[in-house]
Amino acid sequence: MTVETINTDNVKAQMRKGILEYCILLILARNDAYATVIINELKAAKMIVVEGTLYPLLMRQKNQGLLNYRWEESPQGPPRKYYMITEKGRQFLQELNASWDELVVTINAIR
Repeated sequence: MTVETINTDNVKAQMRKGILEYCILLILARNDAYATVIINELKAAKMIVVEGTLYPLLMRQKNQGLLNYRWEESPQGPPRKYYMITEKGRQFLQELNASWDELVVTINAIR
């Protein structure tokens, strides 16, 4: 089997999907943000995502108590829903950071 016959795009997409929720928490740990800002940060980091993917993840994280949100008036259009990380979300993020660090060490050892 040659490299051309393996769909590397699919493998890369699966890897991104697995860490997307982690990336959302990382973004919101820096600043509260509304969905468009989160999407733009993810796109800038080559973690391509669309609103249809993001909103269910945000809702799941909110239902788990990791995020909360507030409505804020916008100078351009309707009010915006700003997401923020909760204390529980920060604690969970610390655990994910430790897991990520361990994973990087493991992958680098294997490489």
